[in-house]
Amino acid sequence: MPGIDDLKKPIAKEMDAFEQRFRESMKSSVPLLDKITYYIVKRKGKQVRPMFVFLSAGICGGITESTYRAASLIELLHTATLVHDDVVDDSNERRGFFSVNALWKNKIAVLVGDYLLSRGLLLSVDHSEFTVLRLVSNSVREMSEGELLQIEKARRLDIQEEVYFDIIRQKTATLIASCCASGAASAGSDAERTERMRQIGEWVGIAFQIKDDLFDYERGSSIGKPTGIDIKERKMTLPLIYALSQADKSEKRKIINIIKNHNTEPAKVDEVIAWVNASEGIRYAEQKMCEYRDRALAALAEFPDSEYKQSFINLVHYTVNRKK
Repeated sequence: MPGIDDLKKPIAKEMDAFEQRFRESMKSSVPLLDKITYYIVKRKGKQVRPMFVFLSAGICGGITESTYRAASLIELLHTATLVHDDVVDDSNERRGFFSVNALWKNKIAVLVGDYLLSRGLLLSVDHSEFTVLRLVSNSVREMSEGELLQIEKARRLDIQEEVYFDIIRQKTATLIASCCASGAASAGSDAERTERMRQIGEWVGIAFQIKDDLFDYERGSSIGKPTGIDIKERKMTLPLIYALSQADKSEKRKIINIIKNHNTEPAKVDEVIAWVNASEGIRYAEQKMCEYRDRALAALAEFPDSEYKQSFINLVHYTVNRKK
């Protein structure tokens, strides 16, 4: 499977230029803020979301100045949500490093998240790019709704498969969908083509999140995410939902009881993981993940062939085959 650097090849020059512009977009007149944003930038992830923006623009006619701003807007808003998520989750780590709230406390972390959010919004407003702003703002709204829906359902542990897909569509898929739609819009696409790219991004995002949820049940994985963390947090994900749907009443009662009352006991969490593996939960989730991947690839086939399209296809495969 091609590595992330191979996938960037058609847009390597643009990604380098984007990185510089993204740094510039975070600058302020407050030394503390600059220190924190520098810390954030130095510990950036794979930048998959900006890649989706640039590749989508390439597929739909070409990368423009508007594409750079769309990528920066999405990365600013995404970074803001991560900073806020770490506060909400009381998490002290992000990608193996101390989180902003761990180093500078919650109050400063929330304010930094607010600052990044406002910088992103102003970037679009200052250039009158309201189509992209509407797409991304709608994603942020959906992400908040998805998180709250998950919290509400986790209290009762009554998530059905349909609700699970609603949650991950809102929590994760909507942002990747807005990456693809924003890229298309920045290249001058009409509403129909922009919507087609948005739908492709949504399907990719759903497959991406199912893959993330599968990591929780993989023993000895190298993902940097503690195995069983979703169970400890009482998050009902697809492997568990499917396994419970196939269980008899007594078995279901036993597993729900562990998740409700013994979710911090390693031996009990291991018991649930082993049970889900034995109950075909992993196989079923992998099957669903591949279905969404294939939907995205089939829709992508309608677009003209190009190096951007091929790299996009490879990136879709990367999202479902990655090891972390």
